Amino acid sequence: MAFYYLNDNMHLRAVFVRNLRKYRNYRGFTQAKLAELCDKDTSYIGQIEIGTRFPSMELIEKIAEALQIEPYLFFLEDSDEGMAQIPPMVKAESIPDSVKDELIKQLNVAITKVVNKIS
Repeated sequence: MAFYYLNDNMHLRAVFVRNLRKYRNYRGFTQAKLAELCDKDTSYIGQIEIGTRFPSMELIEKIAEALQIEPYLFFLEDSDEGMAQIPPMVKAESIPDSVKDELIKQLNVAITKVVNKIS
């Protein structure tokens, strides 16, 4: 695991951009989807990914939250060691219909209980 210091700023930006693209693609997000989740324009995310802009610390935190990763992972040179820490996202299409139906039933029961307590 390698971290970089301020004198390696340009290299650090390149590492960040490479990891941002990798984690975004891993999640299956387009730039537009990531921008939507971070309340930014798609063009801004594109500018970050080509290195013409660099996000604030607040935006780095938002991006990390959207990608469900820890922010420091963007700055690891060998970010493959960070990949093991990322929980996979489950796509609704991959869940069997029987499981979806059961989840819906359980949610309906839970919602009914809450509504009855409130009423």
